[in-house]
Amino acid sequence: MGEDVQTDEQRGAWLMLAVGDDRPRRSNDGYDDAPAAHYSWDSSVLNHQLPQAGDVIVLWNKKVLLGASVIEKIVVGEEDKAFHRCPYCGRATIELRKTAKPPYRCTKCTGTFEVAEVVTIRKDVTTYRSHHEVAWVDLTGELTSDRLRGLCTRPKSQLSIRQLDYARFQEAVRAAPGRPSLSPVEAALATTLRGGHTTAVVRVRRGQGAFRSHLLKEYGDKCAFTGPTPHAALEAAHLNSFAADGRHHDQGGLLLRRDVHRLFDLGHLAVDPQDHTIDVSEAIGCYPEYRQLQGEKLHVELTTRQEGWIAKHWAMHRS
Repeated sequence: MGEDVQTDEQRGAWLMLAVGDDRPRRSNDGYDDAPAAHYSWDSSVLNHQLPQAGDVIVLWNKKVLLGASVIEKIVVGEEDKAFHRCPYCGRATIELRKTAKPPYRCTKCTGTFEVAEVVTIRKDVTTYRSHHEVAWVDLTGELTSDRLRGLCTRPKSQLSIRQLDYARFQEAVRAAPGRPSLSPVEAALATTLRGGHTTAVVRVRRGQGAFRSHLLKEYGDKCAFTGPTPHAALEAAHLNSFAADGRHHDQGGLLLRRDVHRLFDLGHLAVDPQDHTIDVSEAIGCYPEYRQLQGEKLHVELTTRQEGWIAKHWAMHRS
């Protein structure tokens, strides 16, 4: 099972290493990770069977935090995979040196060698790929590697998949320099059925094109927060974001400029339910483009149903 054990009472939360092409070790050919959308691993990795749909996934690059989300589903497959070993001691502890020659070095036996000398073996492995795009929150640089290690249930772990104390992670993120919000993650957790392969988070996105078309007919090329906006830059924002039933509700959305949509979802932009004026969080108030929105009225009239959802959004982010 590896060194981490998950109990039924715990929310599954996993710190996963995504180093891409910059990884210093070359024991295999890596994975085609896209942190904001999917993460891949296989059965050669300890703890490979523990992450489940509905768990929190937190990605880092061994230097800083990259972001967090909730796993919508995990696709399982099979693959014939190449593993690379030191030609002297047979271990997988191969390091690529950026300038020194020969370019490869074994960190165990200290032997150095050329790429042609690397011993390659092939094994059948089970592959896993998480899909987690919908609730992704970009947190690049908000927490350091040392801080992240300290938030793991086993801080000294060296594994690529480590169990994370999610409650402590929440506290650390909220206290981070940028004061980021985990609202999309927490909203997804509220509607996710633990252990399933699909969630309400995924269902919200179905029919998105028709939903946007409806809003364009209703409001024209106009962002509710900033006014007239090019058609291509407008997105359909759900006021009832991540609704448990996964339906596009009548009067359940507004057109928002792409950046405004993201900031609204994160709670950095909100609407005062009393007078329908825009409130800008301190975290983005230092940017003139957003600071000038403070206290401005919306560019559209809200319906009674929209007012209800706006009030819920305000309660979530401004209480």
